[in-house]
Amino acid sequence: MDINKILHIATEAGRIILENGGETYRVEETILRICTAFGIDDCDSFVTTTGIMVSVSDRFGQTTSLVRRVKFRTVNLEKISQVNDLSRNIKVSGLTADEVKEKLLKIEEDPRYGEALSNFCGALAAASFTLLFGGSVNDGIVSFFIGLLLKYTCSFMAKYKINDFFINLFGGGLTALLTLISTYLGFGHNVDTIIIGSLMLLVPGLAITNAIRDTIAGDLLAALARALEAFLIAVGIATGTGIILKIWFTYIGGF
Repeated sequence: MDINKILHIATEAGRIILENGGETYRVEETILRICTAFGIDDCDSFVTTTGIMVSVSDRFGQTTSLVRRVKFRTVNLEKISQVNDLSRNIKVSGLTADEVKEKLLKIEEDPRYGEALSNFCGALAAASFTLLFGGSVNDGIVSFFIGLLLKYTCSFMAKYKINDFFINLFGGGLTALLTLISTYLGFGHNVDTIIIGSLMLLVPGLAITNAIRDTIAGDLLAALARALEAFLIAVGIATGTGIILKIWFTYIGGF
């Protein structure tokens, strides 16, 4: 048994889960399950939202540790599900360490839905939220196009690894500006419902959910970090939107 190889495999599995929106307790559980499946019972891990620290000991008492920094985070629940299934089936299926490593590599390289489809679904969600909040059909149509442009813009900025705070700051301002212009020109009717419906694409719902789940699981440090992340995203959205509204009503005088 190559304890170093298993340590790297377990940590890589945890990294995939953490980078794709998984909770910290799920990462620790997956690392422990993989190590246990390969006969390593003495395994400890400490996971935060930005890093993974794993330590394992062999039967001779020799300890090996590994630290993995996580700088990029997105949302892909399919990858989380695949890694979960893999970790649970290692012992049942009799997989070797090399086979698990190959499967993890395949999961990591598995492509997401196309950008065009993701952006279209995001735009459709924005329109649906606008209608849900009481907007008219015209408001829903306006939200659809605003949501489409917002998704393309955020995806473009994310490719250049721009900070999430500034992406949400810009996204909030862009949404407010397009809403005010479309309403001023008579395409939309309700500024509030269009803005709220479109901004739902930026709301950090997963971060808030994970913060609550980490709190319940007892991972207080990770829960506080995720809660702060969600708060900063909300501040960015509100700041961007507020700046545009203030400028619009100050210099144009409203409607």
